[in-house]
Amino acid sequence: METKPPESAPERRKNDPQALRGRVLDAAAALFQSNGYGATTTQQIAAAAAVTHGAMHHHFPTKKALGLAVVRERVREAIHETWVAPMRDQATALDAVNAIFDTIGASLDRSGRVEGCPLNNLTLELALGDKDFRAEVSPIFDDWRAAIATRVRDDQRAGLSRGLEPEAFATQVVAACSGAMAMAKADQSSAALRIVARQFADHRLFGERA
Repeated sequence: METKPPESAPERRKNDPQALRGRVLDAAAALFQSNGYGATTTQQIAAAAAVTHGAMHHHFPTKKALGLAVVRERVREAIHETWVAPMRDQATALDAVNAIFDTIGASLDRSGRVEGCPLNNLTLELALGDKDFRAEVSPIFDDWRAAIATRVRDDQRAGLSRGLEPEAFATQVVAACSGAMAMAKADQSSAALRIVARQFADHRLFGERA
């Protein structure tokens, strides 16, 4: 006799509140990235997430509440995956930075469309005029810089990366990436990122690596 799954199993998955919330966050993050926060409506987000406006409102009573959650739970995650975690994947901090720039450039080339850095986009659009958004994006920049500076200090304890000043180098990397991504978005090309990567690859700009 064939065994069938309980009738309620698909319904439980369909009505999973956390899954619904995740779909809304994913849809909002994608629309904010492609269209901007201000130009995106809650109706567009609900449609993209395939949820009712009421269900979305249950989790996020206002568009601002949703925007802040996107920064905390999606933008922070994106920076962690792109920059924070990979800082441990190469022999030195400088090698890691070069590899990350190469990865970002290759990703842009594959996509054929440059929408910019999600952290940069929302910072430039919202941080000046809204202290709540500013309070969310600033710590992400801090974490990004801290991951790079910590890696440099660890290198130096091992006798590597002696020519780099940890905090200054970290700030330079973040600023270079942010600026290059803005230029890449304007030009719809990874060229600016490639140029920056080549500059960081030239260790003579920063002194001896080992």
